[in-house]
Amino acid sequence: MKKWIMYILSLTILLGACSSIDQLVVEDKNPITEQKTSETATKKESSEATSSTTHDVSKLEEFPLVSVIDGDTIKIKYNGANENVRFLLVDTPETNHPKLGEQPFGQDAKDFTKQLLKGQDTVFLEFDVSYRDKYNRLLAYIYTSDGKSLQEELLKQGLARVAYIYAPNTKHVNWFEAIQKKAQQQAIGIWSVENYVTNRGYDKDAVEEVKAVKKANEEKKPDSITDCTIKGNINSKGEKIYHVPGQQYYEMTVAEEMFCSKEEAEAAGFRATQK
Repeated sequence: MKKWIMYILSLTILLGACSSIDQLVVEDKNPITEQKTSETATKKESSEATSSTTHDVSKLEEFPLVSVIDGDTIKIKYNGANENVRFLLVDTPETNHPKLGEQPFGQDAKDFTKQLLKGQDTVFLEFDVSYRDKYNRLLAYIYTSDGKSLQEELLKQGLARVAYIYAPNTKHVNWFEAIQKKAQQQAIGIWSVENYVTNRGYDKDAVEEVKAVKKANEEKKPDSITDCTIKGNINSKGEKIYHVPGQQYYEMTVAEEMFCSKEEAEAAGFRATQK
């Protein structure tokens, strides 16, 4: 009988120990898994778009700064001569173009570039593969002495678009496009006006249209507002688009027709706005 009691006691102790070991393994495993998952998520979220706004310029070439020509063009002293430098992979609206004149946000971009370079006697240039464009202008990524990238800062403020992507000068295109995407989501600067930024550049008429809409909204009488809140608008291209409350351009949209439901608007030939 004593043998059986000792046997059962030993078996109970052995099972308890195994259970503790299993629990320890499970408990030890979870934090490691969670840590790895956390590290993976952190790496995903960490991109050049959200990196520090200062960069190491110690290995870049330094040149005397002469003047700011435009939001995306400066003049430097290069090999003893004054030369224009075009900012690679970005385009800001014009301030004094012979054909386009001054474009909205052009002066803002120029003023912003001037502010970034205020008090700077020199700039640091990072060249890509090709040094010049077809107009013989120098092409480069521009940095201040304290390591700020002018292209990065212009894109963050919504004062430039990613453009003129020509191989082989594409070193920072992914970085710049990530920054641009964030500015688009925030609808700041050039991205605050629907259809202002196009694949070809900037459409001044889109800004004028918004101004006209704002003016019309200000003049609109309260008693002309109906209980139906969906606005149907026909844009300059003849497209029928409807806007619902809370969307980006709802407040500035002048309604040609009002609808009580999306189904009613779509039945009348209107489509939902993309923003």
